[in-house]
Amino acid sequence: MHQRSKSEALPTARIADATADAELLAPMERQHGGACNGTAFALTRRRWLAATGATLLAAQAGCSARANDTRDGRRAASTKALRLLGSATLPYRLSFLRTTVGGLSGLDYDSANDLWFAISDDGWPPRYYTLHIPFSEQGMPVPRLTSVVGMAQANGVLYPRRGPGRLVCDPESIRFRPSTRTLLWTSEGDRHRGVDPFLREMTTSGRHLREFRLPAHFHMNPDGNTGPRKNGAFEGLALTTDGGGAWVAMENPLLQDGPEAGVDDPGAPCRFTLFDLASGNPLHQIAYRPEKIARVPIPGLAFADNGVSEILMLDSHRMLVLERGFSVGAGVSLRLYMIDVRSASDTLGLETLRGAPVRLAPKTLVADFDDLGLARLDNTEGMAWGPRLPASGGQPGQRTLVFVSDDNFNPLQITQFAAFAFTDPGTHAPPAPLLPEPARA
Repeated sequence: MHQRSKSEALPTARIADATADAELLAPMERQHGGACNGTAFALTRRRWLAATGATLLAAQAGCSARANDTRDGRRAASTKALRLLGSATLPYRLSFLRTTVGGLSGLDYDSANDLWFAISDDGWPPRYYTLHIPFSEQGMPVPRLTSVVGMAQANGVLYPRRGPGRLVCDPESIRFRPSTRTLLWTSEGDRHRGVDPFLREMTTSGRHLREFRLPAHFHMNPDGNTGPRKNGAFEGLALTTDGGGAWVAMENPLLQDGPEAGVDDPGAPCRFTLFDLASGNPLHQIAYRPEKIARVPIPGLAFADNGVSEILMLDSHRMLVLERGFSVGAGVSLRLYMIDVRSASDTLGLETLRGAPVRLAPKTLVADFDDLGLARLDNTEGMAWGPRLPASGGQPGQRTLVFVSDDNFNPLQITQFAAFAFTDPGTHAPPAPLLPEPARA
């Protein structure tokens, strides 16, 4: 260990007393598909993607079977809400300022400086990139990286390599706060090591500012049947439109809340928690149920999942929810939903949702990405509002939505940016479903 010179520091990072191995900034040598917070015994989505990439590519070419396909009218609704402006991909294992670019799992935009932030879920060293992502009605050129910033622990030191007794993180989402010019970010934690997920705030130079207080049911319990699942915790993050709060979304249900989604059953709800940015305390929580797995895996008993990968506020009470699924041999599914956060019960005080009288957040399908004209779907995890399009015909310019996919540092996947013009789908929503559900006849 030694004190790093300025020439060795992460570019643009200003982390006090940061020390690390001399090889800190060398490109990360990761096994294809390896999870940055995973352990070898688990067949996670990333490992399946690595092991079944050839089949996945065939599926994305149109050979997959859909398990829950009710497509009448869906294509028209999808293309009305989201209109593709353009897409672009970064080269695999792109080297930038002595880091390897990949694993981009969160995205946000600073409109005042026309600057984008993209967080990598590679846990060592934890980092985010800044980019320029130019796009227009004429398409999208390849985004241009401008800097990389290391993210420090509370003691001001960069995270160490993984090992016994070492604190680790699994970055997933990032949001820029215009009022303070700071960044919020989430980590899924590590169930195997008993490391809790978290929501933290940092400066744009990567210096830790604070950590938010978690409800007790989010604490990891590696020896029990409660707490977040492995790789199923704080996946999504959204600022409220007034800037006073932040919603954090679980990817999957807590263990005590019930099973994950299956091909025949949507499983248990996952929890979305609202944090007060002034106090750092949780204020409110709702339950959201992801859909059944969209594609039948091949073979039928192979790995498949579906969960929440990102959230974004549309206005003070409507939220966009991105669901991302993967099925071995059948590929990726991506669907965008809209919910009304006012219509669901407050579950913050409930240790378990099993048997509890809970009103779930009602949801409306906004877009199925199968219908949007992308040449390929991949592991899309980041979603953010972009700049408005120019005004036209006396009408204000449309809002834009930009997405990014996490390639898992896998040569068979891609880091894909895609920009869409967004049309507000309106306020109609179905009645809020109830838990427990009525017995079926």
